[in-house]
Amino acid sequence: MKNKLLITVLITSIAFNLFLFGRWFIFERAYEPSESEQVILSEMVQKTVEGEDYQKIAEKENIIAIDANLDKNKGGAFPYYLGVSVRTDKQTHLFSCDDDQCSEMESAGTAYSRYKDEEPSLPLKP
Repeated sequence: MKNKLLITVLITSIAFNLFLFGRWFIFERAYEPSESEQVILSEMVQKTVEGEDYQKIAEKENIIAIDANLDKNKGGAFPYYLGVSVRTDKQTHLFSCDDDQCSEMESAGTAYSRYKDEEPSLPLKP
């Protein structure tokens, strides 16, 4: 009886750990940058801020935040699954590498910004 209980607990533990590993491997790993990708994303943010497209946006709109992101599920090869989002009070501007070497960042389009129709969350009000 004791052995059956021990084997049941062991099998349950192994199954649960395999489930957690599989969930991480399939779903979460595609959105978490590695250490080298974090360095690359930081450099991409710097190139974005220094670029002409960003300067044009900064002249016309109030920039609220800059966010680096990666999405390995959207397809494409390195570095095309890396990107930078520049959020303004009007919309979000998306930036991506212009070539395989990522020598410059180019505007890849725009997206809806939640700040367009809502008040910003910051500064926090007690």
